[in-house]
Amino acid sequence: MSGLSSRWQAELDVVLTDEPMPLDGSTLAHAAQRLVSAFPALPLPGAGATLMRWQFLAALAARDLALVKIYEAHADALAILAELSPDARIDGCAPPSPTPAIWAVWAARSPRNEVYFASRDGSRIRLDGTKAWCSGARFATRALVTCIDEDGADWIAAVPMGQPGVTISSRGWEAVGMQATQSVEVDFHSARAMLVGERSGYVCRPGFWHGGAGIAACWYGAAAALAARLRDAASRRDDPHLQAHLGAADVALVAARACLRECAHAIDAAPQADARQLALRARGAAENAVDITLQACARGLGASPLCRDRWFARMAADLPVFVRQSHAEADLAALAATVVASGEDWRI
Repeated sequence: MSGLSSRWQAELDVVLTDEPMPLDGSTLAHAAQRLVSAFPALPLPGAGATLMRWQFLAALAARDLALVKIYEAHADALAILAELSPDARIDGCAPPSPTPAIWAVWAARSPRNEVYFASRDGSRIRLDGTKAWCSGARFATRALVTCIDEDGADWIAAVPMGQPGVTISSRGWEAVGMQATQSVEVDFHSARAMLVGERSGYVCRPGFWHGGAGIAACWYGAAAALAARLRDAASRRDDPHLQAHLGAADVALVAARACLRECAHAIDAAPQADARQLALRARGAAENAVDITLQACARGLGASPLCRDRWFARMAADLPVFVRQSHAEADLAALAATVVASGEDWRI
């Protein structure tokens, strides 16, 4: 999505100019710390600048998907805290640090693992169990972790990392794509934490779907960056098949961009409204653009960039893994249910 302010674009270029793209497991932490220091927060979704927030995420995704995965989670954590506990003091659960905190959000559920707490003292709890797919676990300083109480009710809690009750494992991530994020399992053993908001507050708040749509902006940004390589090749070669692949990518990307913009404006116009349908459409449009663009690039450009261009090869490996945050047909079926309920007729 074009439109990122020139100031932000210039600052982003400066912050990342010395970072060796694509990042790997040894360089991601440093880049993430520099980015959070330079951009400690983004405009909150629903506060009038949602599109600008997404444009920043898309621009960052166009550079490196592992980095945007970490930074988007940090920005999402701050939005969750602002929505659920704007007046709560959560710093008390972590020691002060000379550098800005890097927040993670670990909300994925696994049928084999769960994090729970059996007792509480006000908002203070002790967590036990294992959380799967914890991106950035080795360098995140704080995390928002979904958990359940003894009655099976859902909560989210703020956890300071680096305490004796938190153990970062080496289990749970064998993928080549998104390898730099090292999204491993984290074990909690009577770990200190503080509840954020009320029971079921994380999934029931309006911002849940705002954040879900924001992820789609990341998918879109990466797909657009890959398509730019396709466009550059088409400008140099008079190949009708290459031109056709570029045309297919363009149609999909422009449709996804329009959907994301419409979604952002609708969220800002009614920030407390249910954004489920909007978010599912934006995610579906962005995922469709990713699928079409990846195929267009592979068929239009052939093996050369996949084998000889390190950035392109990493992006092409990372993006299919990142986009699997989508629930595919399950999300489409959920969207269909909202369409049936609303009687949507798709008039212009």
